[in-house]
Amino acid sequence: MQYLTKANLNLYNSPELNSLATQAAIGRFIQLLTATPPYQVCLCEDDYPGWLAAEDLQYLAAAETSYQAPVWSAAEIQQRMGEVIEFTKAAMLTPNQYLWGGTVAPNYDCSGLMQAAFASVGVRIPRDAYQQEKFVQHIAIASLIPGDLVFFGTPLKATHVGLYLGNNKYVHSSGKDQGRNGIGIDELSAEGDRVSRTYYAQLRGGGRVVASYQPGQK
Repeated sequence: MQYLTKANLNLYNSPELNSLATQAAIGRFIQLLTATPPYQVCLCEDDYPGWLAAEDLQYLAAAETSYQAPVWSAAEIQQRMGEVIEFTKAAMLTPNQYLWGGTVAPNYDCSGLMQAAFASVGVRIPRDAYQQEKFVQHIAIASLIPGDLVFFGTPLKATHVGLYLGNNKYVHSSGKDQGRNGIGIDELSAEGDRVSRTYYAQLRGGGRVVASYQPGQK
């Protein structure tokens, strides 16, 4: 059975509930996988797992209908890129700090900001940076256009993501260990400031969102 969230909820990465995995904004569809607390759950829009505290069960309401994933063409998604970009800029102007697992305003992690920005226009993408990298159409850095995603990390895995704005700039939520604590705009350049240089050294590539995530999609 599926439920709708009546409040912004924290989901944790273990039954000990001591580390945030992600958040579920009001109106998200959620499925309970266990009958006793702490509850193992799965978010329906992105198949993301987590654990819900017993006291938060009161904020779930039975869904009258199951989640129906939206279907958008690549062209329809591109038409909404301006709104996606504006979402990230508005989020940057609101006082914020980096929050590991954050997907709800005002505090986001890198992939949480991307997921929330696309969700604001009805487009669903996976939760984590490495999942987002696998989901998108890969684009060469030289061919990036505003609204594309830019991925950073190790040679083995994407660990960070930002939204390309054009003119070699991208917006992202960055942690203190990389030189900032929140949302900012940086350069895809080895000649920029310290934050830009730090991330540029970890650059993996770019990608374009050309579809909305469908549950069960790998």
